[in-house]
Amino acid sequence: MIQWRKSSHSQGGEGECVEVSTNTVDTLIRDSKDPEGPRLTLGRTGLTALLGQIKAGELDLS
Repeated sequence: MIQWRKSSHSQGGEGECVEVSTNTVDTLIRDSKDPEGPRLTLGRTGLTALLGQIKAGELDLS
C-alpha cells in the first residue's frame, strides 16, 4: 500500500495540496484533491532536478 504525505507548504492555502509517496522506489506526486487522478513519477535524478527548478524560481507555480 502506498503511503502519502502532504507537503508542509500546502497546509496554508485552500486547494493547493500536494502529496508525495513515502514508501515507494520512485517518488510519486499527486494532487490531494484528486487522489485517483494522474500521478507524476520521478526517480531520484528527476526529483532532484524538479526541486532545483522550483527553488531557483524557474517554474510558474501560480
